[in-house]
Amino acid sequence: MGLKFIALVFVVVFAYFNGLNYAEKAPKFSFIQEATSAPEVSFYDYIIIGGGTAGCPLAATLSTGESNVLVLERGGSPYTNTTKVRMKNFISTLTDNSPDSFSQAFVSEDGVPNNRARVLGGGTVINVGFYGRAEPSFLKQAGVDEAVAKDSYAWVEKKLVHKPVAFEWQSAVRSGLLEVGVLPDNGFTYAHINGTKTSGTIFDRNGNRHTAADLLQYANPNRIKVYLHAVVHKITFRTKDGCRPKAEGVIFYDANGRKHTAYLKNESNSRASEIVLSAGAIGSPQLLMLSGIGPAARLRSLGIKVVLDQPMVGRDMADNPLYGLIISYPNSIPLSLATVAGIVDKIYIETVNGYDFSSLSLGSGAPANSTTNLGFILGKFKGPTSEGYLELKSTNVSDNPNVRFNYYHAADDLRNCVRGMKTVIDVVNSESLSRYRFRNTTTRDLLKMMVDLPVNLRPRHANATTSLEQYCIDTVMTFWHYHGGCRIGKVVDRDYKVIGVDSLRVIDASTFAFSPGTNPQASIMMLGR
Repeated sequence: MGLKFIALVFVVVFAYFNGLNYAEKAPKFSFIQEATSAPEVSFYDYIIIGGGTAGCPLAATLSTGESNVLVLERGGSPYTNTTKVRMKNFISTLTDNSPDSFSQAFVSEDGVPNNRARVLGGGTVINVGFYGRAEPSFLKQAGVDEAVAKDSYAWVEKKLVHKPVAFEWQSAVRSGLLEVGVLPDNGFTYAHINGTKTSGTIFDRNGNRHTAADLLQYANPNRIKVYLHAVVHKITFRTKDGCRPKAEGVIFYDANGRKHTAYLKNESNSRASEIVLSAGAIGSPQLLMLSGIGPAARLRSLGIKVVLDQPMVGRDMADNPLYGLIISYPNSIPLSLATVAGIVDKIYIETVNGYDFSSLSLGSGAPANSTTNLGFILGKFKGPTSEGYLELKSTNVSDNPNVRFNYYHAADDLRNCVRGMKTVIDVVNSESLSRYRFRNTTTRDLLKMMVDLPVNLRPRHANATTSLEQYCIDTVMTFWHYHGGCRIGKVVDRDYKVIGVDSLRVIDASTFAFSPGTNPQASIMMLGR
C-alpha cells in the first residue's frame, strides 16, 4: 500500500510540474501587446482582422517577407493562464462565459447553443484537439494545389501536432469500430480515408494544448505586431465615382474604449498592401456587413452606408449537426478527448470520455471541471446539405448576429444522421465495449437519457426514442464546425479576394462549402499558411 501511495504521489507531482514547465516554456512574444499600447494612427502593408486558426499562420507567413504585418485580435492571450487550455479543463473553458473568457456563447435561431472563439489562436484554443487532414475534394473546392497543401500541413504539424497517448476509452471504441465493420484498420495517420484510424492531436503527452498562436514562433518579430483586445468596428474604403471601392484601413477600439485607426501603406510595384478578414464564419460576414458590404436594403435599415450591394454575404451558412449517445460505465478510467475516428463514406464517428457532459446542457449550473464515468460516442457527416443565413441584429460588433443553420431541412442530412446513429448503436453494443456497459441498460434507455437532457431549446416528441429520424431532430447539437457566409464564387473569388472591391480578402471557414475532413482545424491552418 505504501509503494502504491508513493507512486501515486509521484504521478501527481510529475503531472503538476509538467504543467508548470509548459507554462514556463510557453512562447513569450515581444510583438504581442494589449491594444491600449497602440498608436492612434498606424500604417502597415497587411492588416489581418482576427488572430485565430487561419490568422496566426497567415500573419507568421507574411511577416517572413519584406512586409509589415498587423494582427488585430478581439480576445486575449492563451498564454496568460495556461491551465485553462489543459486537456482536463476542456469543457470548463468552452462553457466559460465570463467577460474575458476564451469562448463567446450564442444560440442559433434553430434553438441550438453554440460557441465562438475570442482568443489569440481562435478555435484551436477551445476545441477537442483532433487533427486530421482534408479529403482531396476539399483541396479542389478550395483551389489549393495538393503539393502546396502537403507542405503547409507539415509546417503546421512541426509546431503543434502530437501522436496521442493510447487512452483506454479511445482504444475500446477503436476496437468497437473495427468489430462492427468500420474497416480497414488504418493505424496512425493524418489522412482522411475510409476505415478506423488514430489521428493527431494538438495536446502533448502531458495534456498541454498547443494552439495556432504557437505558429507565431515562425514570424519575423521585427515585421509583425499583434494587438490583443482590439475590437474592429469596421473596414474603411476609398470610393470614387466610377471606380471600385478599395479597402484602405480599419477602425478598432482597445479595452479602454479608445479609438485607433490602422491604414494600409501605399502599394508599390514590389509590395502589395491588403486587409485580410480572418474573423471566422460568424465574424467575417458580420464585419463585411458592418463595413457596408452586404444586402443593401438590410444595411440601410440599420443606418449603415452601403459600399457594395452584395446579397450573398451571410448566405449559405451551415453547421455540422452532432448526434450520438452518452454511456455510463462502472469503473473510473482516465478522461480523453478525440484521437480515434471511424470513417464510412460520409459518416464520421469520434468519442470523448470522463467529462461532465451535463455542463453542455442549457442552464445546467454543473461544475464543469468535475470528472465522471461517462463516455460520449458522437458523430457528424460530410456537408451538410442544409443551409441557412446570418443577419445583423444591430450595429454593435460585440453583439452576436442572428444565425440560422436550418438543421435537417435537407432529407439527405437526416438519412445520414440515421446511418450514423445506427453505427453508434452498433459500437455501443459491441463486445469491445461490453465491459464498459451496465448490463441492465438498454439502447432505448440510452436514447431516452439523451432525449431528457436539455441540450437545446427544441421541442421533444414522444417517438424520439423509437424513431431515429425524430431522435436526430430533437437532440441536435452543434459539432462547432459551422462555415459559410463568404463562399468562394459568391462573395470571394478563387484567390479569396472579395468580389467587387480591391485590397480585401477573406481567409477562414466562412469561405467553405463544406467542413473539411472529420475536423477542420488542420485545413484552416493549412489555408492560412
